[in-house]
Amino acid sequence: MKTAKHIADRIRLMISTKQFQVGETLPSTRELGKQLSTSFHTVRKAYQMLAAEGLIRSEPGSGYVVHRQSTLLDKSARLEMGAEKLRTVLEELLGYGLDEEEVETLFEEQLMFMEWPDRLNTSATVGATRETGDMLARAIRTQVGVKSRVMTITEQAKAVNYDALFVPVQYVRQFRSDADSGLVLPVVYSLDAALLIAITDRSAVQNIGLLAREQDSLPVLTSELKHALQFQGSIMAGVTDGRFLPPFVKDVDLLLYTPDCATLVERALPERKRMLIEYQISANTSEIIRAELWEN
Repeated sequence: MKTAKHIADRIRLMISTKQFQVGETLPSTRELGKQLSTSFHTVRKAYQMLAAEGLIRSEPGSGYVVHRQSTLLDKSARLEMGAEKLRTVLEELLGYGLDEEEVETLFEEQLMFMEWPDRLNTSATVGATRETGDMLARAIRTQVGVKSRVMTITEQAKAVNYDALFVPVQYVRQFRSDADSGLVLPVVYSLDAALLIAITDRSAVQNIGLLAREQDSLPVLTSELKHALQFQGSIMAGVTDGRFLPPFVKDVDLLLYTPDCATLVERALPERKRMLIEYQISANTSEIIRAELWEN
């Protein structure tokens, strides 16, 4: 089980590399504990350690919020802390039998190959469209606590800008074939189980509507819905620019909509007539991402 110090060290690094920005709310202690397979007490202790350093602060009703991008330590204090930690590492190395020359060689090698923080763990999620990529990135952040940018399968040239790519399994081969790509992590995902169960429970639903912002998202989502539901009825699909609902919406029993359409749909339709489409990633995918980006 991860210690509070380990978790605090990882979050401190993610804050300093701007994966968590000033003003951003960190995951709740229970949420992050679940993501890291540890107790919320351990996460709370880690947050308290970071709060004592001035990096984050507790806000009533919101949780812990990033307060500063770096610690309050001045240069002298940073050097003193670094010297103390380095002394501990040196003592451990000497305990393993390394001599002075070997230690010096080891440090030189590590400094040469070190990836410094401004490039550490920059990640992107790949989607068939930008909209479905956003949905997948949202699922990864919710379930694992890792933020990522979004790129589409046609933007393969951008892969060199990221240390890690979260790629749906059906596209992994084409991204791994690029010698310049960094870490490619396969993602197995599906439509959210709670959504599918809720639709199935509505036996009176004969006509389903599907609303997205991108035209190219429609065939992707329609195929996923028909495959997951084995739905024999009709699915009427369309897009919106965010200002008006298309006319077909009034003719369907239930409207499914993407997060990009949420503001418009939730303002215009009662809850019983609509459901938000979301993805979920598999448990195995969660473990792979967690192992690479939280535990290393």
